[in-house]
Amino acid sequence: MRTTKIEWTERTWNPVTGCSKQSAGCKYCYAEIMSRRLQAMGNSKYINEFKPTMHPYELNEPLKWKKPSTVFVCSMSDLFHKDVSFDFIDQVFKIILKTPQHNYQILTKRAERMAEYFKNRVIPHNVWIGVTVENRNVKYRIDYIRNLQATVRFISFEPLLEELGKLNLSGIDWVIVGGESGVQARPMQEEWVLNIKQQTDELNIPFFFKQWGTWGEDGIRRNKKLNGKLLQGKIIQNFPSIRNENLMSDFINL
Repeated sequence: MRTTKIEWTERTWNPVTGCSKQSAGCKYCYAEIMSRRLQAMGNSKYINEFKPTMHPYELNEPLKWKKPSTVFVCSMSDLFHKDVSFDFIDQVFKIILKTPQHNYQILTKRAERMAEYFKNRVIPHNVWIGVTVENRNVKYRIDYIRNLQATVRFISFEPLLEELGKLNLSGIDWVIVGGESGVQARPMQEEWVLNIKQQTDELNIPFFFKQWGTWGEDGIRRNKKLNGKLLQGKIIQNFPSIRNENLMSDFINL
């Protein structure tokens, strides 16, 4: 059952909320804007607005979900933010191991800290690991995940802010591309998207085009729903094949 508008997942789970600016893609962060709105509405979870905050009472939430789901972890934060302790991240992974019926998608802009965390820990088979790459300055993040022993290694090129040129996509299982939304959104050019798609096609990597965002493929600013998600007249939203593994073989140093 889908409980989120994020099209490449089915549920969100936020044992951590809040973040801080890390790179250019963070400039007009949707989660920061939403957190301020939720705080103004009196939502106690956002009493600290967008300051990174751990919520231990949220940890057991996935235990209540019996139907297998794809779950985006920390859609309102970054699990590998420096203010989130490794001890707390360990607790998150304990729940993940207890719920093998779900696939958990973890997306980070803090690839170095993620690599540090997994240096002495095994990634559970029901975890997909991804990094965000919004411009050329952060293409290096891909190097941190390509050799990780994860069931799915993915890249989110969202918001895509410039032409990325040649990419090294070896070891990558899935690619998401999307434009920025919001009042101050920056436009995305069609040729930037097609460059990425061509490279994924050459390597048979599933390609998921999420949206144009505030600026359409024609360069006109309008509501993101009106701009839609057609790329060259087609909806292209492919998902990776998931290898079935025996979760009983997982071990994590907690």
